[in-house]
Amino acid sequence: MLRRIIVAAALVATTVLVPVAPTAAGDASLPRAEAAPIPTVGEEKAVDLALGSSGSPSRQEIRHPGAAYVKVHFARLDLAPGDYVTVADPTRREVHTYHGDPTRGSAARDDAGFTRHGRAGFAAMSVDGDTAVITLHTRGKRGSTAAIDGYWRGYGETEITARNPRSVCGADGRRDAVCYRTSHPAQYAASRGVARMLKNGGGWCTAWRVGRGNHMMTNNHCVKNQAELDTMEVQFDYDCATCGGNNPRPGTKVGANALLRTSPALDFSLFSVDNFDQITQFGTLFLEPRAPIAGERAYIAGHGDTKPKRISLFEENDGGAYCGIRAPQLGTEDVGYNCDTSGGNSGSPVLAASSHKVIALHWGGSCPNNVGTRMDKIYPQIQDLVDNRP
Repeated sequence: MLRRIIVAAALVATTVLVPVAPTAAGDASLPRAEAAPIPTVGEEKAVDLALGSSGSPSRQEIRHPGAAYVKVHFARLDLAPGDYVTVADPTRREVHTYHGDPTRGSAARDDAGFTRHGRAGFAAMSVDGDTAVITLHTRGKRGSTAAIDGYWRGYGETEITARNPRSVCGADGRRDAVCYRTSHPAQYAASRGVARMLKNGGGWCTAWRVGRGNHMMTNNHCVKNQAELDTMEVQFDYDCATCGGNNPRPGTKVGANALLRTSPALDFSLFSVDNFDQITQFGTLFLEPRAPIAGERAYIAGHGDTKPKRISLFEENDGGAYCGIRAPQLGTEDVGYNCDTSGGNSGSPVLAASSHKVIALHWGGSCPNNVGTRMDKIYPQIQDLVDNRP
């Protein structure tokens, strides 16, 4: 997520739109460096496991001690009518069910989400913890089979800390979202529409619902094209149950669907998700497409360090000075603020405390200012798609 602002002569930036649509070409913008890779939080491992075929069991277990999550890839899934496969953690806190290969149109309507990874088959939604239990449920007849060719395992907290940058100037003022449920209910309510996003089994960003329809926003450096989006799973309600309890709920995980519009110059991507009806309960955010004001209060909700959702509301410590806008104009399209972020916060919404609407899209961290793209620059590119009426 960490990128540098390069102070140089302005260049002409052309917004890339997907699908192709007329744009306002010729916008002057401050040149930006290439985005650093999003935080690496996991790795892929090869396996060769079978279920249901001659001599194979109907249950397999993938265990990687210390893993934060396990995400299973099916090379092949051939199921007879009525049979199904589940991917679950040992306690069945999370259970993902598939009645067929969704890439071949054979899944049931209420099956769990899935992701694609540039090869035959599909990956199930991840399960938190170091063990995934894959079970083939049959009606007793032979014929249903499954083949697993790999999995992703999430790094532990020590590994993540060693690999990922932080953009905290001074003390870290972030707290679990639930800490503000009573003291700052509007901020807590706004954070409900913010989700954690797992990219290709091994990288994290933040995304959030925008407007009334099936629309999500994140950074372009998190999702550049449809092939990258196909690898994404989006997790809502990954929040601690109690303040400081380190006891996150499993949340609701859905797959990404279609890339609707993206801009490298403004570093945003707008996309839709599968199983949209499962996430409407978490609410949405609306945009305030105006120029930020120096000194105004702001806050950020996101999943820095891959952790359960935290809100950056105070500058140094809870109950101290509020964080907010410090440099309302950086170049022609960015804004600087001192709300704390870290690796994984890329794509987080920057909200105005006065309205609880989004005034910027966070994309980079540094001191003394973290940086986001101003929403008054992004909104003209998406206003034909997003219903922004509260």
